[in-house]
Amino acid sequence: MTPRSPAPRSRRERPAKPALTYDGIIATAVRLMRAEGLSRVTMRRLARELDTGPASLYVYVANTAELHAAILDELLGTVDLGPVTADGDWRDRLAAVLGSYTRVLFDHPSLAQSTLVARPSGPHYLALVEALLELLAQGGVPDAQAAWGVDVLLLVATAAATEQSVRDGSEHAEQEHNALVAAVRGAPAATHPRIAALADDLVSGTPETRLAWFFQAIVNGARHTTRHDR
Repeated sequence: MTPRSPAPRSRRERPAKPALTYDGIIATAVRLMRAEGLSRVTMRRLARELDTGPASLYVYVANTAELHAAILDELLGTVDLGPVTADGDWRDRLAAVLGSYTRVLFDHPSLAQSTLVARPSGPHYLALVEALLELLAQGGVPDAQAAWGVDVLLLVATAAATEQSVRDGSEHAEQEHNALVAAVRGAPAATHPRIAALADDLVSGTPETRLAWFFQAIVNGARHTTRHDR
């Protein structure tokens, strides 16, 4: 006797899939990034994870670049904005907020490298920009100069995080750093007098102290550099 094939299962008997939402999509994308790295977070990969087709995601996210920007914005929600209303010198509090932003990128190396071209525009990014503008206002930086100064501050913080993440991911990073230090300190005074005179200063400091100085230099420049739109 020929065995009968199993009866087809009605779709009504299958558990219903959760409805797609923007927040759910981004939460899943963040989880994928943590597990597999940002390069693996594509619209197609995300659609598989959500058991849907890529076309369904385009209703909520236009493309992979926008998806990565949304992931960045989600993580920016962990930046500590408490220093904005804390006591103390406004410069130190500004550096604290920027330091927190930088550490978020340090903790997610693949994201740090894409942040230079990602264009976040979500609520957490706006909260960060608002916090930086408020601190610059507290320091008496003119509004027009503060508006452009924020761009430079975030660019420097992002570049520093990106550079550090690349170095941390390289097995030759320490060897390359030592080679650079040796080259700078070994530069002959006859041909490179300024390098020879400043050799120790050129390679001094820690990434944290140098970054804090960068922020101070940018702020001081923003306060005293008139903006010219043309």
